[in-house]
Amino acid sequence: MFDINIIREKPELIKKDLEKRKDKDKLKWVDIVKEKDKLWRKQKKTLDDMRHQRNKISKEIKKLKKQGKQAKEQLKQAKKLPEKIKQTENQVEKLKSEIKHYLMSLPNLMHKSVPYGKDDSENIVIKTWGEKPKFDFKAKNHFEIAKKLGIIDGQRAAKTAGAGFYYLIGYLALLDIAIQRFAIDFLINKGYTLVQPPLMLNKKSYSGVVDLEDFETVMYKVEDEDLYLIATSEHPIGARFKDEVINKEDLPLKFVGVSPCFRKEIGSHGKYTKGLFRMHQFNKIEQFIFCRPENSWKFHEELQENCEALYQKLGLHYQVTNICTGDLGTIAAKKYDVQVWMADNKFRETGSNSNCTDYQARRLNIRYRETEGQKAIGYVHTLNNTALATSRTMIAILEQYQQKNGSVIIPKALRDYMNGMKKIESR
Repeated sequence: MFDINIIREKPELIKKDLEKRKDKDKLKWVDIVKEKDKLWRKQKKTLDDMRHQRNKISKEIKKLKKQGKQAKEQLKQAKKLPEKIKQTENQVEKLKSEIKHYLMSLPNLMHKSVPYGKDDSENIVIKTWGEKPKFDFKAKNHFEIAKKLGIIDGQRAAKTAGAGFYYLIGYLALLDIAIQRFAIDFLINKGYTLVQPPLMLNKKSYSGVVDLEDFETVMYKVEDEDLYLIATSEHPIGARFKDEVINKEDLPLKFVGVSPCFRKEIGSHGKYTKGLFRMHQFNKIEQFIFCRPENSWKFHEELQENCEALYQKLGLHYQVTNICTGDLGTIAAKKYDVQVWMADNKFRETGSNSNCTDYQARRLNIRYRETEGQKAIGYVHTLNNTALATSRTMIAILEQYQQKNGSVIIPKALRDYMNGMKKIESR
């Protein structure tokens, strides 16, 4: 949620930010919020004055009665005040609700290092690691490879669940689990605490971690329940400390989340959807950090280093992009994407790394204090990173490690998790 103080003190800064985001429709919101906030403060003062007057009159009435004197004038005033107070309370609450709606919808302020650009075509590649695989045969895509090896069944999954679902069979299912354990063990050794979160969240919690207006179309809602299936473990981990105050000495809190993820992927027309790339259900290992504001940019780079170390240990050719102003979502102040090379000779996104600064924390009311028992002194910063999404990592492994005879070499980092197997061959 946006900080109202920035609108009060630096409205032009926000307008410039919105212009960079190519979000001209929201430019007028800044002035709307400023005027509503001005009116809210005026009404709030009126309300506080009336409440003070009510208390003052009540004391006068009590004093006069104690002295055995008449209090007709005071009783007359006291009779009129409740209705006036109620009306003003309603006006104050209405304005507060309207302001909150705008503050929840205005995007986060971007970091100065976010490159200017109109859309995803102008994201900046800042790093490339590894080399493109060289094949002396025509490379196949992962789905062709997996079908030939007999380790995937899309036809029966479509029959039983619909398009976008798959049965992972034998070694492919084992590979999925191996990737999860590999990433979990790596991050636990880095000091991250493993979390297996609830697979459902209520709407109030979900609205704290995402912009529901943008995100609701890709989420599965449980019929007749105030619950949504999670799209990533980032969301329930982020909502875990909702309405809490964390001691400063306990920060940072670093978590590695593991969960299935569920997404409708409505509106994916025109996007790459082949095989395992865009699924309705997949597994993911997520990094999440709660920290002090002054440390969040340091941790943003730490998350990136961890994530890239995993890809490097797997020996996968990848690149990193700095997401431009026109492609940056509502929540993040800055975001990196990791894109792995695939057999169609293109780099495709396999994960992202976002510093959300205090934007999510304001929505969730997660604050920090100096020590136990003291008042909160500010909002924490939250960061999230896709350590490894198993489906897209499996695509990269199948396509980058494919062999002429149709087998697939298993990266050395995963072999202990694959019962010592060195390659996947046709059974």
